[in-house]
Amino acid sequence: MPTVVQLQIGRALTVRAAADLFLDTLGNTNTVRSYGIAVGKTAERVGEGRPLASVEDGEIGEALELLWGPSAVNTWNARRGAVLSWTSWCAERGYDGPTVPAWVKRMAVPESHTPVHSKTAIDRLIARGDVHLREKTLWRMLYETCARSEEVLDVNVEDLDLAGRRCPVKAKGTQSKGRRAGQTREDFVLEWVYWDAGTALLLPLLLKDRTRGPVFVTHRRPGPGKVVSPRDVCPDTGLARLSYGQARPLLDGHTAVQGPGTGWDLHEYRHSGLTHLGEAGASLRMLMAKSRHKQMENVRRYVKPSPEAIAEDTGLLQPATPGAEGCSAHPGAVAAP
Repeated sequence: MPTVVQLQIGRALTVRAAADLFLDTLGNTNTVRSYGIAVGKTAERVGEGRPLASVEDGEIGEALELLWGPSAVNTWNARRGAVLSWTSWCAERGYDGPTVPAWVKRMAVPESHTPVHSKTAIDRLIARGDVHLREKTLWRMLYETCARSEEVLDVNVEDLDLAGRRCPVKAKGTQSKGRRAGQTREDFVLEWVYWDAGTALLLPLLLKDRTRGPVFVTHRRPGPGKVVSPRDVCPDTGLARLSYGQARPLLDGHTAVQGPGTGWDLHEYRHSGLTHLGEAGASLRMLMAKSRHKQMENVRRYVKPSPEAIAEDTGLLQPATPGAEGCSAHPGAVAAP
């Protein structure tokens, strides 16, 4: 018969017990891993066996500074946010304990340095004769949908609405609607992505007579020792879903000019598409809808107008008429006071 262990409560709760209780409430595996690093190392730093109530706010702040003060901005914000979630969770449940002090601030996220490729460069690459139809379709779809590469690679033929030029994707960070064993993909919250004429022209050529299974598949069947989910195999051809790890070097191989690893990245299609939409006058609200970001500052990182676009828009500031601003027709004339 299993032993029942009564959890510590109130002021008797130790730092380690509080950390374990908090981490056990997290459902997403990636979140557990990330938060486990932040909360676990912070707990070790302040003393795992101490009563949680004996830890001061300043000790939490000092631990964060010592552990991740020199780290990159995104790492610092992630670790700080995880520890803040932990201490807030403890406070909400009545556990006496510290919080993240006010002087331990969230840092501003730096501007994105993801390259933006011109529409001409993208069109020229996709039109090349040595690029396979599968890659042409994938790259065009990534550019026109502005979706994440993992989202597009996860799409199946039966998900496509070819007439409406759209399909649902399981977006980044979405949680399942239910938590039961054997849940299917349809249990997740899905979001729609939309494409235009370029993708609409290529998709039927790529699919041919296929009506189910992954849209993007490998050219060879998986080996006998490889275990693949039924959803990730085309039932008609036996070909497996093309993975991100396989798709990325294909793009790099066609764009690298200084050796392997120096070419384009799949994410750059999303970044370029959003930037081009912004330069064309799309509103911030429309860009958020297209990218499906939840926070406005995240969209601003993707929208960086080119110098050419800035120069062109500067023309909007010119005087409405040649005689405006109180100037006469003579170049050397001075307006009367």
